[in-house]
Amino acid sequence: MSAYLDHAATTPMSPQAIEIMTKSLEQDLGNPTALHSKGRAARAALDNSRELIADTLEILPAEVIFTSGGTEADNLALNAAQGGKILVSPIEHSAVLKPAMAKGAELLKVDRDGILDLDYLKSKLDKDVALVSVMLVNNEIGTIEPMEQIVKIIRKKSPQAIIHTDAIQAFGWTDVKKIISQVDLVSISAHKIQGPKGIGALIAKKNIQLHPLLLGGGQESGKRSGTPNVAGAVAMGLAIDQVISNADQVQQRVTALTDKLTQGLLQNIDGVWQTISTKQKAANNCHLLFDGLESEALLMVLDEMGICASAGSSCASGALEPSHVLMAIGLSEQQAKGAIRFSLGASSTEQEIDFALENIPLAVQQLRQVVEIDGYFTPAKPIQRINGPQGGLR
Repeated sequence: MSAYLDHAATTPMSPQAIEIMTKSLEQDLGNPTALHSKGRAARAALDNSRELIADTLEILPAEVIFTSGGTEADNLALNAAQGGKILVSPIEHSAVLKPAMAKGAELLKVDRDGILDLDYLKSKLDKDVALVSVMLVNNEIGTIEPMEQIVKIIRKKSPQAIIHTDAIQAFGWTDVKKIISQVDLVSISAHKIQGPKGIGALIAKKNIQLHPLLLGGGQESGKRSGTPNVAGAVAMGLAIDQVISNADQVQQRVTALTDKLTQGLLQNIDGVWQTISTKQKAANNCHLLFDGLESEALLMVLDEMGICASAGSSCASGALEPSHVLMAIGLSEQQAKGAIRFSLGASSTEQEIDFALENIPLAVQQLRQVVEIDGYFTPAKPIQRINGPQGGLR
């Protein structure tokens, strides 16, 4: 038995997405720019996927620009600002923060739950603002931003500003279509919604002038050069259609599973806390702080037990660095280093949650019983597992 609780990092592809992508790899083998029959067939498959995405999201096909994924979509969106001020929330994904800061962007403020400070936003808006980027759902702590309010404020105080939102974590957990209709640029990615890795898109309203990052053959109407990933685009079209069609049903089931996991861990482990208290949180997100533990150590033990999760911090240059998201909401460095994100998805099962609830408390208990040997902390007792996969530690 195992438990995959890292859907916010990437989701398992749905059987339907695998099937249609495999079929496209076999059939749509031509280059979409070629004039022969194989090229025309590939171009038709690409256009059909673009139209499916547009119909599902209630936008124009020309507003769908295929990219290599969410990072490229975010970078392409930020590149729309050519001069003028850029404002971004401090809890954006690095794919937004890094290109934004390279352009001299100013950071906005958020509260303890990661909700954007609207008064501070108002104070920063003026005629010189070229672009504002606020993600719809945070990839670490799951905060759902009040985008409708944010958009109204920006349109009133800086009507000239381009509004971008990274909606990569939002599909299935909030009304993405409504937000898409209100903003100018939206980044999406297939592998977060049971589609394949290596394909994403930037939704760009037709009145927004984009400045390509990649120059070459002029594909995607000159906005993104490079031979398109036809099979990936076909699978992404299906994935978007599925996640929108099944959103209510999946959200209801995943909410119950996430609540069961969260409450079970809070009740059965001392010194564990929910990172944020807001109800405005994605239904699949369980982000917790563990007293007295470093997340990397806990993740290693959980992995041995067959449980996949993620840390609220990243290992950079050999040193554990606290997450910029957790620091922005006011956590101490020590608190941030004990953060774990458990994230569920459409394929999550109750059996996985039961397995996790049996084993995570055991992992925490044993990690807290360590002895120091030659400067290193080692578990005082062998790691055990309940109902773990054969061949693992007992």
